[in-house]
Amino acid sequence: MKLDNINVVDVGKKKSKMKKDFKELIRAIKFTLISISAGIIQVASYALIRIFSKFPEGTWQDYVIAYTPSLLLSVIWNFTINRKITFKSSNNVTKSMILVLLFYLVFTPVSTILGGICVEHNINADLVFVITLILNFVLEFLYCRFIVYRNSCDTN
Repeated sequence: MKLDNINVVDVGKKKSKMKKDFKELIRAIKFTLISISAGIIQVASYALIRIFSKFPEGTWQDYVIAYTPSLLLSVIWNFTINRKITFKSSNNVTKSMILVLLFYLVFTPVSTILGGICVEHNINADLVFVITLILNFVLEFLYCRFIVYRNSCDTN
């Protein structure tokens, strides 16, 4: 149907796309804010573990012993809150957890080993940690949005 050279169907599609794009922007903002809170948990636990660690600072062991449990705490927090607030998914919790676990079965050893290697080659452990946090944030959002919650966003 045309009205003064304006296709009413096209206008409706454009509004629908704008609404969908806005919803995705809000989802990305929510994920970012929740990830910041998870990052605070990870940074705080990483710092505390490094303070009380018996390993010499700047060693592979010092980095890995602090990084691994701090990552685990962050992942648990991030998964729980983002599932409910960001993705609003009614997807099976076990299935979602397994999919996130699969991501971390790859991400954790790769980031831990590469981070440890960087630290052993005199790259500042805190810089390596921050770069890893940023990579984790970006990759996890993409993985959750397009794999874990691909067809179940806003179903809860």
